[in-house]
Amino acid sequence: MSKPSFFAELKRRNVLRAGALYIGAAWALSQGLAQLLPVFDIPNWVTRWFVIAVIIGFPFAMLFSWFYEWTPHGIQRESEVEQNESVTRATGKKLDRWIIAVLAIAVVLLLTNQFVLHKDESPATATQAPANNKSIAVLPFENLSDDKSNAYFASGMQDEILTRLAGIHDLKVISRTSTEQYASRPPNLKIVAEQLGVATVLEGSVQKAEGKVRINLQLIDARSDSHLWAQNYDRDLKDVFAVQSDVAEKVAEPRPALGLVDSSGSAETSPQTNHSAHL
Repeated sequence: MSKPSFFAELKRRNVLRAGALYIGAAWALSQGLAQLLPVFDIPNWVTRWFVIAVIIGFPFAMLFSWFYEWTPHGIQRESEVEQNESVTRATGKKLDRWIIAVLAIAVVLLLTNQFVLHKDESPATATQAPANNKSIAVLPFENLSDDKSNAYFASGMQDEILTRLAGIHDLKVISRTSTEQYASRPPNLKIVAEQLGVATVLEGSVQKAEGKVRINLQLIDARSDSHLWAQNYDRDLKDVFAVQSDVAEKVAEPRPALGLVDSSGSAETSPQTNHSAHL
């Protein structure tokens, strides 16, 4: 009679079933702990240490299931159990039922956590929070030139404007990381503004031709979808960085359009604000 393979021996001794039950029980317990610990103000590190302990204990549990067997007389070493007295087949059926039960509990806990306990934290609910009036998002600039390399200039233009606006006191400026997922001209600006939590949005486009560049900018009140400020800038491209800095500085000038006021309570103005066209 040939010696059974290692994998066949793992199945006969129910080691694989024991591993599945161990993992399923650990998953269910971790789900339960994650939901119960906040109720008692217990820190999250308790759950992390539980998971670490489970990982460390896994190989020991597998070794135990390899060397020992449940018998009607209690736990005995597998080598001491006669083949005609072994109940590994019956034990395997019991383990199957326990695995199904534990996995069902884990799935129920997972669904409860996702759709019951955290239902008020969904993105749809979060976007209903009122936006700060003094807030702005600069959307990615649109490249209107056939030259695809112009996209680098458009990206740099957006970065320069973001840097200038971020230096304005009391103005909330959304990072580029949060805005880069949107198009330069989104189909529904109001939804984009709600998702970003801003009241105003700056759209822009860049077009290059024969050493010149035209930069078109529009500041929009996203709540009413109305223009607060718009301007075109035509510049020579002798110094790309100087062009970006010059335009970014002028974009930061129409501060009254952003609802910004000085310490006396009057809207801040700039001598160069007359370069902007209010629509």
